Amino acid sequence: MSDLKLHNYFRSSTSVRVRAALNLKGLDYDYVPLALLKGEHRAAEHLAMNPSGLVPTLVTPQGPLPQSLAILEWLDEVHPEPALLPADPWARARVRSLAHIVALDIHPVNNLRILQHLETEFGADAAAKAKWFRKWASAGMDALETRLANEVETGEFCHGDTVSMADLCLYAQVINNARFEEDRSGYPTISRIHANCMAIPALEQAIPANQIDAV
Repeated sequence: MSDLKLHNYFRSSTSVRVRAALNLKGLDYDYVPLALLKGEHRAAEHLAMNPSGLVPTLVTPQGPLPQSLAILEWLDEVHPEPALLPADPWARARVRSLAHIVALDIHPVNNLRILQHLETEFGADAAAKAKWFRKWASAGMDALETRLANEVETGEFCHGDTVSMADLCLYAQVINNARFEEDRSGYPTISRIHANCMAIPALEQAIPANQIDAV
């Protein structure tokens, strides 16, 4: 049994980010699947660890830690190699800024509880929910593509030639976008970086299809 236990959902892009980081850093962890469509994330046991009732939650020797970006930064501080954030303050800020386009602009308005609310409150069918998803995903991806294509710090990955927190957010979001048939033709830089991420075994192993609860 590992000192780390990840409560997560195979399809959750926020869970993908954390699985990728754990794999990249070579850390063993116990995988605890939560079936979101069955409401298992709202069970009393999970809410005691994560009152928001969301995933992922990483249980550490110090206690449970929700929120994927906080988990990534904690992992980077406790297990610094390979680093997910650069040492230079400006570079660190840039990586966080790119990651936040995905984590704060795209994901919050497109996560499962929002899509479910659109259905139950406003009668949105699958096509309407997909249209909603693509609208807000495209807004964020447009901004991300513009920055990555024009900022000199972009390399093989979002920042230089090594994987950072921004790449983990980007590649997980691209995977999620594909479920809603988002057109990627306008995002050549994002597509190139995503392909580079998928060529790394630790990241490829973290994708939804490779998890024990994948259906």
